[in-house]
Amino acid sequence: MTKETFMIEEISKEIVLLLMEEHGMDLKEALRTLYTSDTYAKLTNLRTGLFSQSTAYVYEYLEHELATGKMA
Repeated sequence: MTKETFMIEEISKEIVLLLMEEHGMDLKEALRTLYTSDTYAKLTNLRTGLFSQSTAYVYEYLEHELATGKMA
């Protein structure tokens, strides 16, 4: 596993937990929400560098996407 893959997985895990806690989603819904988002596409695209940001920073992107239907 590369360092980048590890970072993406850790951020993803933490975001799923946040979605469950803050939005009352079950695990399946939280995973679907993250994995089908533009935010996740950016997170997993190493060229964006989003994987190197904090979980809070990435979560804010996702929150904006969920609120508006698009990335910031």
